[in-house]
Amino acid sequence: MTTPPETPETPETTQPPRAGETVDLSVVIPAYNEEERLGPTLAAVTRYLTDNESRFGSWEVIVSDDGSTDGTREVAALGHPRVRLVAADRNRGKGNALRLGVAATGGSRVLVTDADLAAPIEELERLDKALSEGSAAAIGSRAVPGAEIADHQHRLRELLGRAGNLLIRATAVPGVRDTQCGFKLFDGDLARAAFADSRLDGWGIDIEVLQHLHRDGHPITEVPVRWSHQPGSKVGPLDYPKVLADLARLRLRRLRPADLLVPVLFLLMSVTLYSGRFFDPDHRYLTDSLQDQNQWEWFFAVTADNLAHLRNPLFSDFQNFPDGVNLMANTVMLGLSVPFAPLTLAAGPAVSLSVCMALGLAATAVAWYWLIVKRVVRHRGAAFAGAALAAFAPPMVSHANAHPNFVILFMIPLIIDRALRLATGERVRRDGIVLGLMAAYQVFLGEEPFLLAALGMTLFAVAYAAVRPQVAKEAWRPLARGLLIAGAVCLPLVVLPLYWQFTGPQSYHSVLHGDNAGNSPLSLLAFAERSMLFGDAGRANELSLNPTEQNAFYGWPLVLLAFGIVVRMWERPLVRALAVTSVAAAVLSMGPKIRVPLTETVYPGPWALVRKFPLFESVIEGRVAMICAPALGILLALALERVLATRRIGAQYFGLLAVALALLPIVPAPLRSQPREAVPEFISSGMWKSYVGRGESLVPLPLPDPGYAEALHWQTSAGLGFKLPGGYFNGPYGADRTGIYGAVPRYTSDMLRDVRYSGKVPVIGKNWRAQAQQDFAYWKAGALVVAPQPNDEKLRQAVEALTGKPGKWTGGVWVWDLHEGS
Repeated sequence: MTTPPETPETPETTQPPRAGETVDLSVVIPAYNEEERLGPTLAAVTRYLTDNESRFGSWEVIVSDDGSTDGTREVAALGHPRVRLVAADRNRGKGNALRLGVAATGGSRVLVTDADLAAPIEELERLDKALSEGSAAAIGSRAVPGAEIADHQHRLRELLGRAGNLLIRATAVPGVRDTQCGFKLFDGDLARAAFADSRLDGWGIDIEVLQHLHRDGHPITEVPVRWSHQPGSKVGPLDYPKVLADLARLRLRRLRPADLLVPVLFLLMSVTLYSGRFFDPDHRYLTDSLQDQNQWEWFFAVTADNLAHLRNPLFSDFQNFPDGVNLMANTVMLGLSVPFAPLTLAAGPAVSLSVCMALGLAATAVAWYWLIVKRVVRHRGAAFAGAALAAFAPPMVSHANAHPNFVILFMIPLIIDRALRLATGERVRRDGIVLGLMAAYQVFLGEEPFLLAALGMTLFAVAYAAVRPQVAKEAWRPLARGLLIAGAVCLPLVVLPLYWQFTGPQSYHSVLHGDNAGNSPLSLLAFAERSMLFGDAGRANELSLNPTEQNAFYGWPLVLLAFGIVVRMWERPLVRALAVTSVAAAVLSMGPKIRVPLTETVYPGPWALVRKFPLFESVIEGRVAMICAPALGILLALALERVLATRRIGAQYFGLLAVALALLPIVPAPLRSQPREAVPEFISSGMWKSYVGRGESLVPLPLPDPGYAEALHWQTSAGLGFKLPGGYFNGPYGADRTGIYGAVPRYTSDMLRDVRYSGKVPVIGKNWRAQAQQDFAYWKAGALVVAPQPNDEKLRQAVEALTGKPGKWTGGVWVWDLHEGS
């Protein structure tokens, strides 16, 4: 006869619970190869619960073995009448063990504790008190005031744990500082439901269960506990990335199929829009980008080159040599050109810019979709339509030709969401810090779009406060406090780059755009050039500065639909605030002078009140109408959700028909592209290297400028091997450092530019030649180059007269070597 293992004594008056029987407290201990530690742990737990049965009531202990390969299942303490063993057939992970163990419980409360008792069982009293006060879960925490840590983990493990918990709070369980402490007390029924619903087998089970409770609105309380690291931990280095993988799986599981489809659709829309360039960016050029594609490729190339050679990323003298270019004052989008630098170096700036713009536009649409689903409507189709309008509206498509800083706006919806969080008054410090980091990053994506977004948010906030004053009264203090925190976080991160931008070499204080760069009222109702069905290039260009600045052009059907939505849904404060925001932005976009269409009558516009303010003085006021795009998108989403929710077939039919008739006229056609000008063999073959010495420049004539900057493409194709005078950038002019486009004019560059455009060569005598020698010396010119172009023969004659010698035709260009004795 086998002698049963010795077990701690059980009071004779209490019968051991049977499987599935209801008790007051169930304790679940997951175990995997815990032969050494399990016995002392069970002895401590059973002794404590036996001594405190008057407090905790009837109890049971469930040891959930996860396929141990040692003697865990033969530990003598498992013979205690109140201890039961449940076992998995093989090792799957802590999550599987807990799911198995909790399913076997019958307790009104369920305590989950690790086999090492890093948090002693005596801490149960603290958790039980918190659960009795109304919480669904009371979880032991090492990160809240009052927690005591006797023996710390290795410093690296602590740092990884803290970093992981920051990510967990941000993505899965907001407000919980320590999800991974293995000492948690749950309401029994809720625990069994949460663990039964879980799917993770690894360490991420804690996050998944807490997320389940949080999602269902059950309160979770963090309780400070005494904790001491125990040797023999089963958490290895590879388990940290496994937890991150579990976290990613949790995020994906929360997504609906539509949420996974939407990014794919937006990416397809973006690639279709850019299809003329996307599949062969090295040899295709967006026709309506004017010279901006050359400029932006240069920005990406010089940023990557600066990083590769450990140079200052805020300045370069490869363009406008020898004075250089203040890159921070030229919107080089360091927030993207820096992370895209590896692709730029590997595949070239044309590929890098093309991929960046296509992905960025799609990401912006996804960000608007996320914000609309989270804050405005639940219907995924309605949110998709609203986000599509916000990201692919006619002004956005216009800027998609040339201005990535005005179409890659994925941070703006995230900033709006964070500001709305501040207004609730919850976690103001944390949200203020996050908002400050977001704002700093947006500064490196584009300051002017950020300014316009801030203007739009201010208009909305004022309008919403007017219609809901009580909400505004409750929100303004936490919002103001959060904004101050955000400013305190953002400013140190951007102060040096901004100081360089406004006071550093080649800085300027404003850019002149003419007396009135505002929109005509007619442009708000007309159709953009790239509208697939109703585009009219002639009319659109009459009403805009150029094809990249068609900043309104929403079309009269969409404006009429928006008016109808506002009238029909006027009772909703959100609709009223969006309507005021749209109208105010549209009026501001008309500039300081508003001309009544078809008349000579001019009225002062409200933009005149702010046009002289710092920052506002450099804004092209017509761009303010871009604020209307997301406002109209949200109005559209609201209307579509109401239409799709109605059970009246007629209302659905006519509502969807109205939306279709408003949107179809502004569906964009793919952006036009054309074959790219070939780089002359003189550049592509490296012939230029024998003409340009160290510290010298290669001088294309006329100098590259905003009107024709193909030489920038030469330079990037040559790996930035030589420097250029002139160029396409913003820089200072005159004693007051007013911003202009391009280099400060010099006599020789101006004269040769006139020759190119007029075909007339002036009489060139001694004075012109002397001036040319001064200008060539200023540019440190090693060689002059005239490539095939309009009036190139006249240019050749002028340069020969200035230098006093004929050029040499080589590599497809005329070249003048300026070295002595050449």
